[in-house]
Amino acid sequence: MRMIFRCDPLLADHLPRPVPARSRLPDWLRDMPANARSDIHGRDIRTVKQCPPFVDAMAHGVMFLLPCDITVDRGAFSWDWDVPEPLTPGHPRSPLSFHVAAQFRGAPFARGKLAAIKFNSFWTVELEQGWSLFATHPVNRDDLPFRLLSGLVDADRFHDGGINFPAVWQDADFSGVLPKGTPVAQCFAVPRDSPQLVFESFDELHQKAYSQTVAEVLAKPGVYRKHFRARRGRLRS
Repeated sequence: MRMIFRCDPLLADHLPRPVPARSRLPDWLRDMPANARSDIHGRDIRTVKQCPPFVDAMAHGVMFLLPCDITVDRGAFSWDWDVPEPLTPGHPRSPLSFHVAAQFRGAPFARGKLAAIKFNSFWTVELEQGWSLFATHPVNRDDLPFRLLSGLVDADRFHDGGINFPAVWQDADFSGVLPKGTPVAQCFAVPRDSPQLVFESFDELHQKAYSQTVAEVLAKPGVYRKHFRARRGRLRS
């Protein structure tokens, strides 16, 4: 699988490239203790820092990054980003654009008459035949002051236009700076063909395997990581 990213030639030296999500794990995860006291258990228990599925989800795919500092003052957005006029006709130059509130009327994430922001990625993405690009909010990143709306783009076909990322701003009273390099969208290549769903009851062999697996996982730490977790290759460029 190859993911091909393209951008306007005059912006190439000004844009942060999409990066492996693994390289943008947040400080709060790094700083989290591996174990914490649980009053319910009466002892120290493992935190989600030791949960491979939790961490692997955050580290999967590629991350699109904010290209410049964005100053936010109670719903007003501004920036100072001195970049050349793109060579490509119709190409955006602004890091943000907006969706009017009417486009989300009736949706549970709508914020009344407030517009939604849209992160302009400046990158086109081309995938191999039969694959689509799933874009979503950076996984488990509730610390970010916005919430990205998930989308699925057939990037094996749509790869000559930019993929932008709409988001709802969460904190109307926020005043501060959203810094350059902030992760704004986490993307995965996913196969477009739907899986065949098969349903079965446990036979005796599966009952035994289930009981044995659960007992081992509960008895000692690291069972999933040592015996079931697949080794993940590094993304190559």
